[in-house]
Amino acid sequence: MKKQGFTLIELMVVIVIMGILAAVAVPKLFGMIAKSKASEVGPAAGTYVKLQEAYASESNAMGGFKLIGYQAPGSSTATGGTTTNFTYTGAITANSATTTTTANAWKAQARVALNDCPKDATWSIQTAIAAATGVVSFTASLGNPGSCSTLTPNFTKIGK
Repeated sequence: MKKQGFTLIELMVVIVIMGILAAVAVPKLFGMIAKSKASEVGPAAGTYVKLQEAYASESNAMGGFKLIGYQAPGSSTATGGTTTNFTYTGAITANSATTTTTANAWKAQARVALNDCPKDATWSIQTAIAAATGVVSFTASLGNPGSCSTLTPNFTKIGK
């Protein structure tokens, strides 16, 4: 007589192995999803920095989103906008020739929680311009450095 099929023991071993693999893979998967959602912040900030530097070199001043031609990801206008994951805002609204620092010149705020990084966490860029030379300096910072820095590890190096 020919035996066909699997024994109960063989099926149980397969189920246990699948359970172990799922227990390891699922947390990794959610971490990768959060990192992919946060990956839009770096290029958006880098674009802002490049446009601000170009504008400052031409006009010896800093400009708002519309003035420098910056369009936030997912926005339909050049005045800022939202995507499914972040809200982008800028503190500079007009041509500003100043030697003082502008806090939150560019800011991205999470609209959803990204794993350990909470909802409303912020990524921001502070700008300063030397009126005499037109040189702009940028300082990038995270509002929740502990839980969000793993999602965007190079963000604080933007503008340096």
